[in-house]
Amino acid sequence: MITKESKPSVVKQCKLLGISRSGFYYQAAPISAEELELMRLLDEGHLKYPFYGSRCLRGWLSDHGHELSRKKVVRLMRKMGIVPIYPKKNTSKANRQHKVYPYLLRGMAIDRPNQVWCTDITYIPMARGFLYLVAIMDWHSRKVLSWRLSNTMDAHFCLEALDEAVTRFGTPEIFNSDQGSQFTSEAFTGALKQHGIRISMDGKGRCMDNIFIERLWRSLKYEEVYLKAYDSVAEARQGIDQWMRFYNMNRRHQGLNDQTPDSVYFGGLHMPIAA
Repeated sequence: MITKESKPSVVKQCKLLGISRSGFYYQAAPISAEELELMRLLDEGHLKYPFYGSRCLRGWLSDHGHELSRKKVVRLMRKMGIVPIYPKKNTSKANRQHKVYPYLLRGMAIDRPNQVWCTDITYIPMARGFLYLVAIMDWHSRKVLSWRLSNTMDAHFCLEALDEAVTRFGTPEIFNSDQGSQFTSEAFTGALKQHGIRISMDGKGRCMDNIFIERLWRSLKYEEVYLKAYDSVAEARQGIDQWMRFYNMNRRHQGLNDQTPDSVYFGGLHMPIAA
């Protein structure tokens, strides 16, 4: 967490975490209940129809009694980090000053735990407000290795999730992400390099690169988040923690021969998965 009292300076701390000074000093205005409801509906529409862009999601809102301009729909989508899943030039809003790494998984058979890890960020609605959730997943077993909640989409909570995953499970050979500014920041890529991890990023037109985590988000929201209106960050953290434990330890996957992620990760079930 950035503080004015600690060293190094605020400028240096912001640079290390990959965020702007204006983002540190900015005091967000309260979000109205109406806008929170619009964001919740947008999130639900995106999960049902992940190929919908701003025009179709505007129609989705209209069908639910909300007439918005496309400009406002686009603004809300950007705030939530929502992008439609289809081949397109950019899968995520990247920082042009950050280095983008090549996609390393094309044609690779992913057949063992800790061969490839992947990550993504999603929007979590609450009764009054919203959060962002990042998760790090082992590609082979689908096991969620770590996750973190935050009220801002900066690199800090992503770094915390990475540090926990590495501390608990060692290091992967390859780490794959999209080209979002959190994952291309010097702080995040520097941490990967420090551990000797090869960096892979989704390329242009690779609309299915994050499919396993997209499925994770869908299951989490329909089985946990949408059934509850979290009143606090603590309540959200507790509910998501319980569901993640269920997902790893008890939820069987057809794609894993009806095994759980934990049993595949710790049991070393050999099952090649084409990237």
